[in-house]
Amino acid sequence: MNSLNLGKLGFGGAGIGNLYRAIPDGEALATVLAAWDAGIRYFDTAPHYGLGLSEQRLGAVLRDKPREEFVISTKVGRLLEPNSTGGQDPEGFDVPALTQRVWDFSEKGVRRSIEDSLERLGLDHVDIAYLHDPDVHDLHAGISQGLPALEKLRSEGVVRAIGVGINSAEAALECVEAADLDLVMLAGRYTLLEQPSVPLLERCAERRTGVVSVGAYNSGLLARPEVPDDAHYNYDQAPPDVLERARALAAICRDFAVELPTAALQFPLRHPAVVNVTAGATSPEQVATNAARMEAPVPAELWNALEAAGRD
Repeated sequence: MNSLNLGKLGFGGAGIGNLYRAIPDGEALATVLAAWDAGIRYFDTAPHYGLGLSEQRLGAVLRDKPREEFVISTKVGRLLEPNSTGGQDPEGFDVPALTQRVWDFSEKGVRRSIEDSLERLGLDHVDIAYLHDPDVHDLHAGISQGLPALEKLRSEGVVRAIGVGINSAEAALECVEAADLDLVMLAGRYTLLEQPSVPLLERCAERRTGVVSVGAYNSGLLARPEVPDDAHYNYDQAPPDVLERARALAAICRDFAVELPTAALQFPLRHPAVVNVTAGATSPEQVATNAARMEAPVPAELWNALEAAGRD
């Protein structure tokens, strides 16, 4: 694996791309600054997030920071092309649809994606490039075209590390076997609630491929000490059986005077393949809360109790 030091906690940039709701520029920039002030030095973004808005906002803060002091990743696979139809973005971001996403896993598309991202960021290089959502679009094209293109960019020194940003543990494993990846950014598949990705993580450990865990709160289900009836899971209303499981976890945490989201945020790092947990935020307060949760003490007895409950 590449020797990049990501730290335990990273900053995820989807929220400052106006995911689900618009955030004023001042609030978004203050959120990124709060991450910096909290000691976070790994920042992740993508063209997909707000049709480039996340990259623009992240770059507005980071381009004034010492470049050698932070690590930044962005993603390839979706190009942003002019859009004349108007309206708002149809893919969950509260932004005008001045551009539209066009899938492109070709080497030409990957290179152009990096160039466009650098322009939006106002930086001269990114450290990590992930192939974004090949499991959503075309896994075969991602493996046969996108990953070789990224390997070539790394060999040329355009980026220092490469990987995939993905939701499916099974698809991620195919990518790990097909290419020499430094990192896998895995969303929601290795959490306190569920661990279907254990075979993937074990293979990553063998291949020295680091795993960046995102979605540790399972779309908000594990984000509060008490699990409400309207909690979301996998971007939708959580079904009753999932609510019940989350509440059982919360009860075990309470027995040890630890809040559920604290255990959820720290849990992925217990696996040796996981090198970082990246969490999104839309306010300075959320950043501060995440940073405090990552450093809060968690007794070994709680982890033992949670593991025992998972075996039952």
